[in-house]
Amino acid sequence: MIMKTVQEVENLLREIDDRDNPIIKILSKDRRKGVKQLLDRWEKKINQAELAKEKFEEMTLFEKKYRSKGYQLIAGVDEVGRGPLAGPVVAAAVILPADFYLSGIDDSKKLSDKKREEYFRIINEQAIAIGMGMVEAEVIDEMNIYEATKKAMNIAISTLTKQPEVILIDAMKLDTPFLTESIIKGDAKSISIAAASIIAKVTRDRMMKDYSVQYPYYRFEQNMGYGTREHLEAINKYGITPLHRKSFAPIKDLNAN
Repeated sequence: MIMKTVQEVENLLREIDDRDNPIIKILSKDRRKGVKQLLDRWEKKINQAELAKEKFEEMTLFEKKYRSKGYQLIAGVDEVGRGPLAGPVVAAAVILPADFYLSGIDDSKKLSDKKREEYFRIINEQAIAIGMGMVEAEVIDEMNIYEATKKAMNIAISTLTKQPEVILIDAMKLDTPFLTESIIKGDAKSISIAAASIIAKVTRDRMMKDYSVQYPYYRFEQNMGYGTREHLEAINKYGITPLHRKSFAPIKDLNAN
């Protein structure tokens, strides 16, 4: 290979993702400090990509188990918003194609806002079907958050445009006519549940950001309805909104006084 500048080597490495590429062997003999640093960064990037691929493969085990039994339409179900003081609980159900691949997919809480938005778009583009369910604060107060979460999940399943054959659920147990499996920490163990987690999280976050325009003092665009110090101070100063859950402490304690 003709000697290349460090900049040319950097451009070249952007196009290589295979350790066995003969160019890598040639570059490893290059004594220039800049080239060595580029190779170290490239090696780190390849290691991260391999770990992400291994993680993805681990997260397909539940889907593969049911596909090996002849099932194809496997829905992952997850929710967000059980803990906040304000806003709805939102659930999503997602059926992914068998050949779906998205490196880095994980429990939505482990992803940055930017990654969640990127994955949200990809999942929406590639999913076979997506269903959404939402239960507002007033109903949460009437039936408790556990039952409201189940209700949101069942709504999400019922709004799928394709009827699922199997449902993988994050932790919860649901009464459905379908074959179901409840998986503890399923959003980190199943790509279908992780996808549902991302769809639910981005959808709810967008809603809370919209609500923040109507109720600016509560900083919903930052806290998403959780009981941060600023949020609690706003409740003490301005009272509660129709979005607040009156059955949740400390709001229920305020109402009792």
